[in-house]
Amino acid sequence: MATFNKFQSFVEALAEKVHNLQSDTLRVALSNSIPLATNTVLANITQIANGNGYTTGGAPAAQTSSQQTSGTYKLVLSDVTFTATSGSIGPFQYVVLYNDTATNDELIGWYDYGTALTITAGNSFTVDFDGTNGVLTIT
Repeated sequence: MATFNKFQSFVEALAEKVHNLQSDTLRVALSNSIPLATNTVLANITQIANGNGYTTGGAPAAQTSSQQTSGTYKLVLSDVTFTATSGSIGPFQYVVLYNDTATNDELIGWYDYGTALTITAGNSFTVDFDGTNGVLTIT
């Protein structure tokens, strides 16, 4: 299972109303260069090449649930699938979650898959967001 890592700036951006996790458009981008916890915006991330089913900027991750219960907030996102067409997508090792609605495409967090992956033509890769525990919780 991939490990989630938050970008340090996400905490401040959340406190300063940069993110509305219930209604903003969140997206996932693919990279084969390790993100740094100190990165702040999508422009800091080296994405994989555009083409063969991957579009620069990645794909949208729709909110399934954004709510709090007993003082704990949980964000749940729908899974995102990338399908390779006419050639391979990748290699990539990192899946980066960011806020596309925010002015500067502020970063939220990234998943490290532990090794570089390549999606060959006709095959798919699904970013399997945890539907039970959510992408993130705030207590």
